[in-house]
Amino acid sequence: MKKSRMKFDFSGKTILVTGATRGIGKQIADDLFELGASLILTGTNKHEINLLNADAKKNKLNKFFFNVDFSDNHQINTFIKSILKFDKIDGLINNAGINRLNYINNVKHQDWDDMISVNLTAPFKLLKVLSNKMIDNQYGRVVNISSVFGIVSKEKRSVYTASKFGINGLTVGVSNDLARNNILVNTVSPGFILTDLTKKNLSKKEMIDLSNQIPIKRLGRTKDISSVVIFLLSNLNQYITGQNIVVDGGFTNI
Repeated sequence: MKKSRMKFDFSGKTILVTGATRGIGKQIADDLFELGASLILTGTNKHEINLLNADAKKNKLNKFFFNVDFSDNHQINTFIKSILKFDKIDGLINNAGINRLNYINNVKHQDWDDMISVNLTAPFKLLKVLSNKMIDNQYGRVVNISSVFGIVSKEKRSVYTASKFGINGLTVGVSNDLARNNILVNTVSPGFILTDLTKKNLSKKEMIDLSNQIPIKRLGRTKDISSVVIFLLSNLNQYITGQNIVVDGGFTNI
């Protein structure tokens, strides 16, 4: 009997996930590792990164952790020099992001600079550099993590929304540049997902109220996002590029 090829297998693939020590990024990284991928992962807590690297070395895990604050140009440039040493990088998930809430008249210029740097400029820089490696290999899969706030918005989120509309546009433009090289670039836009960031920005009452507004009647799980990302990164995806896949339980349809 002929075996089905409808399965996820990332053996031999090296994938970079930014913001991979918690929330959606950690779920994606954990799932990819279970499926055989070698991983390059970033986080902002230096002590935690050191512990994770020590554990990976001790247990001979194909995981390489880097301490990177993507609002710091020097740290970005240092990180880029490090990843250029890898022979190949097959996949990139631009997941690292920050969200500082404020009304537009009270937004601090530093908050604008930091959110644009982390949410938009860093993905651009990584795409610019890694696309050369992917072109050389005639293969690549990229997923940019956006947000429903790159489609709709609400008060205190003008800067965050601007950065996420930007990443959606970057996806569309870059996908046209790279498609001829078998490099597929897509966006995944999570709705309200139970992460530390969501819990920080929303009260328990707000989360209950939100659940009632979502057609599926619950907040999303990190696994809901990871499953979509993994499909887009996999060899099962051969023809989807330049798209924004909204994973929000139907929230933006109401």
